[in-house]
Amino acid sequence: MKRLLNQFLHPFEEFFKSQVAGGLVLLGVTALALLLANSPWSEAYFHLWELKLTVGIPPFDLSKSLHYWINDGLMAVFFFVVGLEIKREFLAGELAGARKAALPVAAAIGGMLLPALFFMLVDPEGLQARGWAIPMATDIAFALGVIALLGNRIPRSLAIFLTALAIVDDLGAVLVIALFYTGRLNLSALAFGAIFLIILASGNRLGIKTPNFYALVGLLLWVALLKSGIHATVAGVLIGMAVPVRPRHGHDAFLAEAERLVAGYRAHAIIPGPFLDEEKLGTLLALEHTCHDAMSPLQRMEHEMHHWVVFGVMPIFALANAGIAIDLSELATAASHPVTIGITCGLLIGKPLGITLFAWLAVTLGLAELPAGTRWSQIFGLGLLGGIGFTMSLFITNLAYENVPELIAAAKVGIFAASLLAGTLGYLLLRRLCQPSR
Repeated sequence: MKRLLNQFLHPFEEFFKSQVAGGLVLLGVTALALLLANSPWSEAYFHLWELKLTVGIPPFDLSKSLHYWINDGLMAVFFFVVGLEIKREFLAGELAGARKAALPVAAAIGGMLLPALFFMLVDPEGLQARGWAIPMATDIAFALGVIALLGNRIPRSLAIFLTALAIVDDLGAVLVIALFYTGRLNLSALAFGAIFLIILASGNRLGIKTPNFYALVGLLLWVALLKSGIHATVAGVLIGMAVPVRPRHGHDAFLAEAERLVAGYRAHAIIPGPFLDEEKLGTLLALEHTCHDAMSPLQRMEHEMHHWVVFGVMPIFALANAGIAIDLSELATAASHPVTIGITCGLLIGKPLGITLFAWLAVTLGLAELPAGTRWSQIFGLGLLGGIGFTMSLFITNLAYENVPELIAAAKVGIFAASLLAGTLGYLLLRRLCQPSR
C-alpha cells in the first residue's frame, strides 16, 4: 500500500520541483480569474477584493482592502526574494564581474528602453502616458516555464542568460517604481525608514544571522515606507539586500564539528524501538543546527522562500489582478485603445528588438561575448520570451492607473494578448532554431 501511494505521489512531487510548474500554476490561476470575472459569480469575485481588513489597534492600525494587502503587502515577499536573487547574482552568479555581467545588463537595458519608447510612439494622452513602464517588465516564471518546455533543445548558456537578464530587468522595475510611481513624500516616515534600514545594515555587519531579526525590523521598514509615500514593495528588495551572505561555520569548521557529532552519535548505545535516548536526540539536533549554520543565510532564505512565492504569492496576486470582465461588443474598442496598442507593441516588438540590439552592441563594442554555442537568431527568440510581461506588468498597471478601471482593463487586454503571442512565437522560433542535445 505504501509503495502504491509513493508511486501515485511521485509524479506530483516531480511536477512541483520542475521549472515549468510555476508557470503552469500561474497560467491556471489566470484562467480561473478570467473565468470568475465573466461568470455569474463575477460580482462576488470583484467584491471580495474590496473587503476591508484591519491590522493592529488604534491609533496604530492599518485598515486597507484585501486587494491592497495583496498588492502592497504580500507582493513585498515577492520583492524580498527578488532582492535575495539580485544580491546573489551580483556577488557569485552570472552578474559577478563587469565582463560577465555586461551582456545580460546591456540586453536588459535595451529590453526596458525600447518597449517604453514603442509605448510612447503610440502617443497616449494625459493619464494614459503614465503606463509607459508597463511593457518594460519580464515575467521570469512564465519565461523559464517555456524554456523548460523546450527541454534539451535549449543550451544551458541560453537559459542562464535569460535568468540573468530577467533579474536585471526586475532590478530596473524596482528602480522605476521607486523613482516614478512614488506619491508625495512624508519626510518623517522616510526618516524612520532610513533608521530601520541602518539597523538592518548594522545587523549584517555585526554578523546577526537570525531570520527573525530581519523579519521584525523588515516589517517596521515596510510600514515606514508605506507611510512615507515610496511604494512599500521597495522595502522587500532592501530587506533582501541586507541579509548576510557568509555562513556562521566555514567549510573546515563545519567538517570538524560534524565529524565530532557523528563520532559521538556512533558512541552512544543503540536502544530498541523507533525512539532515541536523550543523548542521541541531542546529538542529532546539534548536527541539524551545525548544517543550518554551514549554509549562507541569503541562499538558505532564497531556497526556503522560493516555493512559497512561486506557488503562493504569485498565484494569489494573479487571482486578484488578472480578472477582467470581457464584453465581446466592447473588445474591439479595447483592442484599439492607445494603451492596449502601446503595451502590445512594447512587449511584442520592443522587447525582442531591444534585447537583441543592445546585446549586439555590447558584443560589437567588445564589452561582452555571446554565450558559447549560440546564434543571434536564438537571442532574438529569447527576446520574444522576454516579452512575457504578466506579473510585473500587472503590478505596474495598478500603480500607473490607480482608480481608473477603463485604463486598467485596456492595459490588461494588451498584457494578456502580448504575453500570449510572445510566449507562443518565442517557443516556436526556439524550437525551430535549437536542435536537441545528445
